[in-house]
Order: sequence, then structure tokens, then C-alpha cells
Amino acid sequence: MIKARTAKFQIGQIVRHRVYSFRGVVFDIDPVFNNTEEWWLSIPEEVRPHKDQPFYHLLAENSDSEYVAYVSEQNLVPDESGEPIRHSQVAEIFVKDKSGGYRQRNPSLN
Repeated sequence: MIKARTAKFQIGQIVRHRVYSFRGVVFDIDPVFNNTEEWWLSIPEEVRPHKDQPFYHLLAENSDSEYVAYVSEQNLVPDESGEPIRHSQVAEIFVKDKSGGYRQRNPSLN
């Protein structure tokens, strides 16, 4: 049985991938892996994350594009750049607060 852990990051928090050059804002959290086995097996075995950790849904961006990413907690670090997220869907889900952070537009959806 897989034991769920407490999520390190919060909805609305901006994070950066530890290895790959992208960042994003968390819009949903799975306490443990909740994607297809095919998706998980497509990750090279030497970098494949464990399933018994939180996985985060991100409105992600890199220098070339915007997309939705599904990332394990072990591969994320807080983004300390202070730069806003430019992803086109951010305004649908979040409101930017005075501190520059993001809070859910409708928190009852999660």
C-alpha cells in the first residue's frame, strides 16, 4: 500500500523544476501518483520518481511555451525569482494578491 505524505508546496505557489528549465504555479495536488502507468513508465528508469509522494499539477512555462505539467515533489523547488507567471490560464484560476503571490479565484473548487 502507498502511504501519502503531506505536500511541501501549496496551491498558488510558484515552483521551479529541479532539473529541467521550467517553472509554474501549482493549481492542484495529488497526495500520491495519480496518472497512467504508461505515463510513469515513459520516464527513464534512472530518473523515474517514486509514486509515494505528492505530485503537482502546474500551469507551467519555459522560454518557448506554456503548458500543463505533472511533476513529482522531489523534482520541484520554490521559485524565488519574484517574476509573475505568464501562462494564459493563470487568470482563470488565480487572482494575484498584493504580495505578488497567487490565491485561488474560487477556493471551493478544490
